[in-house]
Amino acid sequence: MRLHCLGTAGYHPNEQRHTSCYFVPEKALLLDAGSGLFRIGPLLVQEELTILLSHAHLDHIIGLTFFLDLVATTPLKRIRVIGEQEKLQAIKDHLFATLIFPVLPPIDWVPLEILPSSLEIAGAKITWFPLEHPGGSVGYRICWPNFTLGFVTDTHATATSKYWDGVRDVDLLIHECNFPIERRDFAQSTGHSCPDVVIESARKAGVKKLIMTHFDPLQVSKITQEIETIAALQNTMSVRCARDNDILPLDRNSRD
Repeated sequence: MRLHCLGTAGYHPNEQRHTSCYFVPEKALLLDAGSGLFRIGPLLVQEELTILLSHAHLDHIIGLTFFLDLVATTPLKRIRVIGEQEKLQAIKDHLFATLIFPVLPPIDWVPLEILPSSLEIAGAKITWFPLEHPGGSVGYRICWPNFTLGFVTDTHATATSKYWDGVRDVDLLIHECNFPIERRDFAQSTGHSCPDVVIESARKAGVKKLIMTHFDPLQVSKITQEIETIAALQNTMSVRCARDNDILPLDRNSRD
């Protein structure tokens, strides 16, 4: 299995990055549906697709409107979108309001609240947990028989955040890092994270590999430089910055 990083920015795209979107083609599983979703077409080989939404902020859902031409030009026929009920309702009421987007793609909306606390999707056991973010967000733990993936965006990370238990000992954690350290106060007020806390907390949680993503599109160079500097000071966990079009092997034996 491989994870395709279709979009790795937060808030809005820049010349190098689109917003949050990550795809496992072999399992037809998508994590968030930001503007990076426009890249998914050549990867769609199955008739059904499942999307796990973290929340309903625009940079994580705008790609849902891209599915009309994808259904017309790929094998895709049905899209199942899973998320918190109030977020799904907001998307239907506003993003797909008739005056904004008048033709609905073939989407089945599935509220997390009607599902069991642990469910089987795409050959994996999936659990979710709340995150600290304005309006609320959820993270996911996705456990295949031979690989465990954690997905955390958007949230304000602290050393004592409860969600660290939800990603403890995962093989790979995709975690947001929206702001550089000098903007820590703004990160907290907007429900986002800085690299030092994320890296140290992930290390203490036993994360094997950490991929940082969801960067402020105006400060990517500063953030990624900080991440690389901090990561070089510890040697117990693999840390790297995601880039658009990265393809990450979901394999415990991979050195990537």
